[in-house]
Amino acid sequence: AYRVLRSDLVALQAPLDVPWIRKPLSSARTEISVLPDGRIKLWIEHDVIKHVTPAMLVWWFQHLEGEMTFGGVTATRYRMWHPIDHVAIRYAKRRPDGSVGPGAVIHLHERFAGNPKWTVNVHSTIQKLDATGFIHHPRKLGLKVGEMEYAFEAVDGGTRYTNWLIAGIEGPFARVMNPVLRRTMFPDDHARAWLTHNVEEVGNFEWFLPALYAAEAR
Repeated sequence: AYRVLRSDLVALQAPLDVPWIRKPLSSARTEISVLPDGRIKLWIEHDVIKHVTPAMLVWWFQHLEGEMTFGGVTATRYRMWHPIDHVAIRYAKRRPDGSVGPGAVIHLHERFAGNPKWTVNVHSTIQKLDATGFIHHPRKLGLKVGEMEYAFEAVDGGTRYTNWLIAGIEGPFARVMNPVLRRTMFPDDHARAWLTHNVEEVGNFEWFLPALYAAEAR
């Protein structure tokens, strides 16, 4: 089980105890590679997410804000999804009709392994969100610094979920800058923490998403 004390952004909040059983990194197929222009690619094929459909995943990414209750504990959905690593999330920009999809912007704040040195605090623009997958592009100071892609495939008993991160910049200075960025911003221990974080949060879907979707989806 997880136990999370109040963070700097959740002042005076009681400890959060959620009975998730974290899947180990070994439950997934993972790969770390370096692209020709020096960007790093982290790839994961997760264990099948049991009882979860692609439609549930689309709904989830459209409804990350708000609270949920599980096991007698009520907290923000984002913190409940990964009670150690997640800090906060909001939709910084929605589409003109108020929905979440291509063109919307998510503001993500998380810390891999709960470690402040592996803090992510970025705005990310959604490029795609449908039953086949989810794509968003993190930006810092207006510059695209990565690509996050997720692929969903319905299989017997659940969903096959594959995702990958490509971190670094593109363009004429990529071959010079990306090796430096990789050493300073995404060394091996950080990359492994990212892989572990993703395996844990995706594995947690099995515990809460089917019931939450059944109760709230329209």
